[in-house]
Amino acid sequence: MKKETHIRQSGSVNTKNASLYLFFITLVAAMGGLLFGYDWVVIGGAKPFYEAYFGISGIPAMQGWLMGSAILGCLVGVTVAGSLSDRFGRKPLMKLAALIFILSAVGTGAVNQVEWFITFRVMGGIAIGIASTLSPMYIAEISPSEVRGKYVAINQFTIAFGILAAQVVNWLIADQVSAGEDIALSWNGLWGWRWMFWVVIIPASLFLITAFFIPESPRWLTVHNRSEEAERVLTKIGGKEHAEKELAEIKLLIASAIQKTNYRQLLKGTTPKIILIGVVIAVFQQWCGINVIFNYAQEVFAAAGYGISDTLFNIVITGVTSVFAAILGMYLVDRVGRRSMLLTGAAGLSVIYLLIGLCYRFQITGIIMLVLVVTAIACYATTLAPVVWVVLSEIFPIRVRGMAMAIATFSLWAACFVLTYTFPLLNNGLGAAGTFWLYGGICVLGTIFIFFKLPETKGKSLEEIESDLW
Repeated sequence: MKKETHIRQSGSVNTKNASLYLFFITLVAAMGGLLFGYDWVVIGGAKPFYEAYFGISGIPAMQGWLMGSAILGCLVGVTVAGSLSDRFGRKPLMKLAALIFILSAVGTGAVNQVEWFITFRVMGGIAIGIASTLSPMYIAEISPSEVRGKYVAINQFTIAFGILAAQVVNWLIADQVSAGEDIALSWNGLWGWRWMFWVVIIPASLFLITAFFIPESPRWLTVHNRSEEAERVLTKIGGKEHAEKELAEIKLLIASAIQKTNYRQLLKGTTPKIILIGVVIAVFQQWCGINVIFNYAQEVFAAAGYGISDTLFNIVITGVTSVFAAILGMYLVDRVGRRSMLLTGAAGLSVIYLLIGLCYRFQITGIIMLVLVVTAIACYATTLAPVVWVVLSEIFPIRVRGMAMAIATFSLWAACFVLTYTFPLLNNGLGAAGTFWLYGGICVLGTIFIFFKLPETKGKSLEEIESDLW
């Protein structure tokens, strides 16, 4: 805290007010993460009820399509987010994401036809794609270098909090179905699942309203020849000395990369190498396999010997674990360093997956399996989950940051789709043990890549990081 206070001292700005202002801006931007987490997970609780309502309980292809339709929207969202944010600014795109979240929530809960349900889920995925691209990037661009990791990690905390909120809301809304009762005609089947989606209207509306009260990214303003506005924002965040230093570094970097921003710049110099690093760690964050526990929790815990009621309780435990682990990650990221945390997470997951596979192989069930699953989630939520977003928000050159971030995020969601789609196939072909051993092998490869290819970015300004990588 002492270090954070020191970097923002200035005779013209009250340190406490500057800290509160930066925290407010970060919290507003990170609401995109909360909506991302909620909208991503809420469908899991609604799944048995809307499937009964739409009559698709016995149609696996349709079940998979409804579950995966949001991912298609995510890919669209990240595709447009980068170029549009580089052209129009980070702030307008965050407002757009909030508005799409609202429309998607209203529509998903109101429809009576499966085709319209899919349409609004795709729309919600677009909002997730935009938010997952812009929120961490915006926070990185407004945060002083010494505390950037902590503030970007707030976005991961809100994602974890959104996931937990969805799990709790689903549990609170879902009404107990009586034995022999037709789910499609129960309150859950008629209305419960609708309210699960409608709840997101409240935080999405708050996100939209508060987005009008945050500034545009000072780095985007400088790139678009609005240096005076950028200096005012930087001064309010960290004081006059901080503003002058940051503005000088940004202008110097722009002067060395004066060409017009377009996709051809992605192929120049060392930019492809930097983008490759970003893409690999983004894909690895998904292919490390942890999200199958969220997406297929029922299958994972059923294979471990748990019944339905115990599985629902275990899911809430995983959500609580994610939140507390995200808080720990926020504390560590600016102290331990990005590279060290990623190495710890990748290596740790490889060992945990080995043990989970052994438990499946020798049919060890119950509390031991639950402890291992919760440990894996804690390891991921403390390291890979927040730190990958921090690194992605830091390493790309300023002139193409929006487009490069979009490419990395697109790769992340494409990898998420592959993971989600292939888990049932792998589980059927390799068994639970073989599947988790495969994920463990991927974690070993990820550890090797991070060790040899990823530099440490802790404590460096975005411009210093770019100079180092270039």
